[in-house]
Amino acid sequence: MNKRIWLIAATSALTLLAAGCATTPAPKTIAEVTATTPELSTLNKLIGDAGLAATLSGPGPYTVFAPSNDAFKAVPAKTMENLAKDKAALVALLNYHVVPAQLTSADIKNGPVKTLQGGNLALSKSGTFVTVEDAVVTQADLKATNGVVQIVDRVFIPATK
Repeated sequence: MNKRIWLIAATSALTLLAAGCATTPAPKTIAEVTATTPELSTLNKLIGDAGLAATLSGPGPYTVFAPSNDAFKAVPAKTMENLAKDKAALVALLNYHVVPAQLTSADIKNGPVKTLQGGNLALSKSGTFVTVEDAVVTQADLKATNGVVQIVDRVFIPATK
């Protein structure tokens, strides 16, 4: 009987010791969240091309309505070629997806929000269903140390002046 109690105690101690050795993942910035989320690899590349990684690693808070890889595939090839040639247009497009506030899905209210680009995005919420312009939030609330990422199924093209 004593051996059994000792064995249970030793097993419990080893389990606690092993759990204590497990590392907690370090908090990530929005730039790191986009870099480590496979379905945002196109967006991550464009953030690098535009030189916006430092901004999205900054203090924030920000909400990024992050187009998925599939969303970028739906953008005409000519538009993507033009963005690759025109850094200012690329920066404007990406900043049109960023709101200078933290908006979790619970925080979203129906109405417009101003983006870093200066334009407005129309937000709409019905229950847990959230839309931005004509896009659907397909994965909500990827938390970051400086805000939140909401994955959307469309790329927003800002109006040109």
